[in-house]
Amino acid sequence: MLPSDLPAPPIYAKVNPADAPILTLAVTSKTLAPTELQDLADTRVAQKLSQVAGVGLVSLSGGQRPAVRIRANLSALAAYGLNIDDLRTSVANANVNTPKGSFDGPMRAYSVNANDQIRDPAIYSDLIIAYRKGAPVRLSQVAEVIAGAENDKLAAWMNTTPAIILNVQRQPGANVIAVVDEIKALLPELTATLPTSVDVAVLTDRTTTIRASVRDVELELLLALVLVVLVIFVFLRDIPATVIPSLSVPLSIVGTFAVMYLAGFSLNNLSLMALTIATGFVVDDAIVMIENIARHIEMGLKPFDAALKGSAQIGFTIVSLTVSLIAVLIPLLFMADVVGRLFREFAITLAVTILISAVVSL
Repeated sequence: MLPSDLPAPPIYAKVNPADAPILTLAVTSKTLAPTELQDLADTRVAQKLSQVAGVGLVSLSGGQRPAVRIRANLSALAAYGLNIDDLRTSVANANVNTPKGSFDGPMRAYSVNANDQIRDPAIYSDLIIAYRKGAPVRLSQVAEVIAGAENDKLAAWMNTTPAIILNVQRQPGANVIAVVDEIKALLPELTATLPTSVDVAVLTDRTTTIRASVRDVELELLLALVLVVLVIFVFLRDIPATVIPSLSVPLSIVGTFAVMYLAGFSLNNLSLMALTIATGFVVDDAIVMIENIARHIEMGLKPFDAALKGSAQIGFTIVSLTVSLIAVLIPLLFMADVVGRLFREFAITLAVTILISAVVSL
């Protein structure tokens, strides 16, 4: 299916959607150099964000790490009888990190190490490369040493301003909204510790669409509740008889929320969709019970006696109906792979709502 003249074999890669950043920040400054801004974003902003509960990884992009660049003068090297390898060897020997000594104890030995990495271009310039006629040949005589970036082709912008981009990923199982809210609450305090010319702005927020979808489902749940009450009133045409089964809906939902909290479930699209679907189920038991009790009252029984007799007659039917509805959801609990993990919470939420509605109606 692929062209036969491809310059290289195709590369296949898999991506985990859970690894997508939940928040993207941009660190900008109109006065600091890109390397200085990179250092601030890496050592202060990223480290602080990594300490937030639920944050798994903070990665940087578009930054330029500081580096010392040495531009050799080939003519000067040749004049001293040197080459690039001599230059490379001298620079490498000046940056060797070796133990400076050791302490030998009765059971352990400790090594003393020091960081000999040279970071100042001026110190590089004074390095002695070789000796000619008894005089030292310094690096500044055969090369130009400047402070620059490790890779000057890496860059990122926020609009037209150069920026350092920070991508924040969450830990598996962490609540996306809670993590983002905690990061946003931390940003003013974090910005106050940075130089006044540095600004931290939110580029993308994954929770915007999540919050919108949750609000939509909440609205649909409210509309379903209102429509159920209206339908009950249209058919029963009795306000007290309408209020009683209508109360079973909020009672069942409140009870389901309590079970979800104890089970560690979160409010997401699947759990809210389960509550929306269950809204029609939860009033069925109450309507049947009220209708049977009302029939006995019309036959001349006192309300209390009618309630006892009506519930006794219809109780087994409600229990069997509840068991049959829950039985339909049981296969979802044993589904494997990703589909099973997605619908397990949905099935449990729906089953708990139906079970609580049966208890309320009885």
